[in-house]
Amino acid sequence: MSYPYYTGEPIDRPNQPVELPPSRHSVQTEPKYYLPDKDLVDAVNVALLLGQPLLLTGEPGTGKTQLAYNLAHQLGLEVLKFETKSTSQARDLFYVYDALGRFHAAQAANLGEETDKKSVDYITYSALGKAIVLTNPPLAKYLPRDFEKDYEPRRSVVLIDEIDKAPRDFPNDILNEIENLYFRIPELGNVEIKTADNMQPILVLTSNSEKPLPDAFLRRCIYYDIPFPEPARLKKIVEARLGTFVKQSSDFLVDALDLFDKLRDGGLRKPPSTAELLNWLMVLRDMYKDADNPIVAHPKSVSRTLSSLVKMQADQKTARRISEQWCDENKYNESQK
Repeated sequence: MSYPYYTGEPIDRPNQPVELPPSRHSVQTEPKYYLPDKDLVDAVNVALLLGQPLLLTGEPGTGKTQLAYNLAHQLGLEVLKFETKSTSQARDLFYVYDALGRFHAAQAANLGEETDKKSVDYITYSALGKAIVLTNPPLAKYLPRDFEKDYEPRRSVVLIDEIDKAPRDFPNDILNEIENLYFRIPELGNVEIKTADNMQPILVLTSNSEKPLPDAFLRRCIYYDIPFPEPARLKKIVEARLGTFVKQSSDFLVDALDLFDKLRDGGLRKPPSTAELLNWLMVLRDMYKDADNPIVAHPKSVSRTLSSLVKMQADQKTARRISEQWCDENKYNESQK
């Protein structure tokens, strides 16, 4: 079924589910086509040279998270991701212990039921904990039964995403562990598991700067703030991600980027991001497959698709005014459909 998939009209329920387009998530996340700026490349190499975590800031949608996947892609490594929550504790970065399951097992044992589960089987290693474990040869007494068997020691890229979401004590509580790459497990007799020599994980941390990070934590990191891309680089990013999708018309991308730039400079409370630009361009192309330049052929397409660019109610009216003014200034007939 082609666009539109939903009409809002009263119709009979179809006999079979309507076929919808596949997810476009991979268009924005394919690591191969990530284009870092030169200063970011330098920051990555400094972090690799010094063996320190790389802390990235920048407005949402500038590619902080995707840098970790691009780095892992270029180095041939796996990404182990830790999604920071407002409730995250230091231990969560390394492992989770199923205390409730262990309690139930103990209760069952008291009733005479047998179990072959050991204390280690109630542990699930998290991103950095798993990365540290994987740098060592398999140590059966520290590995739960469902852990990867007979693996070869290896490095990983550990992504600690949006660390500023964590409670304020979280960064302070992991200072030594981040610097020396080890952790302890009290539930296993306080055993210490440490990174093997020359195998240390590569740490990439992202922050939206919702709250400041402690100075002691910052001293242990290499820092880079990803700026919003300049127009020429933004065009390269779009072409790398969308390819021929936006090259059918020489004017389409030029017009789209010009209007996008006007929206970003239009005083919106939440200016649209690069990720939202990519979504908008894909929507325009899907809605108007037969038009070389949907913005020219269907000027009302702009106002119809603002929901993919402008995400705050307070910005909707301003964005609509900017887009209409842009169409008028470029002599596009707003009455066209």
